[in-house]
Amino acid sequence: MKGKITLGLFMVIALFAMGSPRTEAGKAITFWTTEVEKDRMVVQKGIAKDFARKKGIQVQVVPVQENLLTQRITASYAARSLPDVVLLPIDYTMGWAVEGILDLRTGSKIVKDLGEKTFVPRALQLARIQGGLAGVPIDGWGQLLLYRKDLFRDKGLRVPNTWENILNGAKALHRPPLLWGFEVATDPGQIYTQQVFEHFALSNGVRLTDASGNIDLNTPAMIETLEFYKALSRFTPPGNLYWLHTRMDYLSGRAAMIVWSPFILDELSGLRRDQPVVPDIAKGKPGFLSQNTGFVSAIKGRHGAAQWGQIKYLGISRDADKNGAADWVEFLLTDRYLDWLGMAAEGKLPMRRGTREAPKRFVDGWLNLEFGVTTRARISKFYGTDVAETLVEGLDAFDRWGFTEGKGLLVAKIYGTKVIPQILKQFLDGELTAARAALLMDQRVKALE
Repeated sequence: MKGKITLGLFMVIALFAMGSPRTEAGKAITFWTTEVEKDRMVVQKGIAKDFARKKGIQVQVVPVQENLLTQRITASYAARSLPDVVLLPIDYTMGWAVEGILDLRTGSKIVKDLGEKTFVPRALQLARIQGGLAGVPIDGWGQLLLYRKDLFRDKGLRVPNTWENILNGAKALHRPPLLWGFEVATDPGQIYTQQVFEHFALSNGVRLTDASGNIDLNTPAMIETLEFYKALSRFTPPGNLYWLHTRMDYLSGRAAMIVWSPFILDELSGLRRDQPVVPDIAKGKPGFLSQNTGFVSAIKGRHGAAQWGQIKYLGISRDADKNGAADWVEFLLTDRYLDWLGMAAEGKLPMRRGTREAPKRFVDGWLNLEFGVTTRARISKFYGTDVAETLVEGLDAFDRWGFTEGKGLLVAKIYGTKVIPQILKQFLDGELTAARAALLMDQRVKALE
């Protein structure tokens, strides 16, 4: 993941080094955030002002696009001008910890001080490495399979929570170009394709390693997964599809099933004036599509069941003002935690459930948070408590390749190179057999170690 720093890159490094607000007294820290949307920046800067008023420590909140995060961190690491705290996805936690970018001891101490039992156990487990925690979990979301309940009901179809039910539903509802049975990700250049395919692979018991810890993707279960994914792709529009296409087609009423994050709950609700929901307009019933959408968290394959999950962490860097950074992280996770989650409640599930004194404080608080832009509404009220509880209950069952097996650095390389989506696309286009694709995935991933 961390490549060689070229001479040209050092010209950029100098700019990063100039951005630190740290004073000699250590009363200022830098926080890099990937929550770059304008409204979310307003919230974060407001939290920083409150923190400065109460703690006497200034926080410079710096927006960084997530797809540029690795380049920015690499440059600042070489210049020894890392931010004090950085918001990062789980994809990079282990890799950056191994490379010495993150400080493990401080993260571990923060969790201990706040109370390890107040956090979602799975979130801590996925970030645990010899020497401590690669980061402090702050929020996350579990990938969902969305399906049209009304169309399934009309055809007498079962809930698409198993491979068999998914495929049967796709076949029965497929009426292109008016309605596609199932839209899977097919774009080889998008991480979204890795996420969707990995979800199905995990659901069939496909792990990154075998029982001995060796990379092992060339398995019968992987071949089965490839064949199933290709079967689903026959009910998908042609071309390279990624998250924008699948979301657009579902909101247009042209997709019977898609795989997406809960961030779609906002657009799906019809509460946004900038995002028309075509089935609502066609039926003349606001909220029609949201009321007729079902959600599946864990998908069951032939040899397992799983829900792919994304977790974000607060990483304390090796160059940080450790005390100031720890105070900021604890402030975010306690005093203003619900404000943080409320920036996008539909996709920011609480990784800290509560406090020692009030174990469910943040879970209960999240259930009452509002989502939406033009119009606001509580998730539990708009979608029903069953949907809200489905989102929360899956927190401790999130699954990912490699992290619990100590392969976090390798996972970062897999996501960075997009090697799996590239081979998958060759297979979907008929250039490779399933057996050949599984073998190539195994070989290419081993070469990344």
